Amino acid sequence: MQHDEKARTNLLAERERLQTLVSSLDAAFAEIVDATTDVATDDEHDPEGHTLAFERQQQASLLDGAQTQLAAVELAVRRLDDGSYGRCVSCGQAIPDERLEALPATDRCVDCAVA
Repeated sequence: MQHDEKARTNLLAERERLQTLVSSLDAAFAEIVDATTDVATDDEHDPEGHTLAFERQQQASLLDGAQTQLAAVELAVRRLDDGSYGRCVSCGQAIPDERLEALPATDRCVDCAVA
């Protein structure tokens, strides 16, 4: 039971961190999009176009990654609630505590993760 409480604490802290990160990245992405409305839309010939396009894509990628991580944490919280947290979704074996501490949202043991 104490293991579940520690896992829940870790997952909820990670969820809060990721929610803050997603909000920050989303705001930064919106700023880049707003900045591009004031410049020419011809990225190929506009000296600033390549830079803005790169920044927009980089920010979009970071935002997508953070949202993916947040979704994984949300799934882990649901697995904790339904009692399946800490079991590999592929083979059903217990995921070692060390792995869960390092990657609280993981749903696979090392063997299945590398396969």
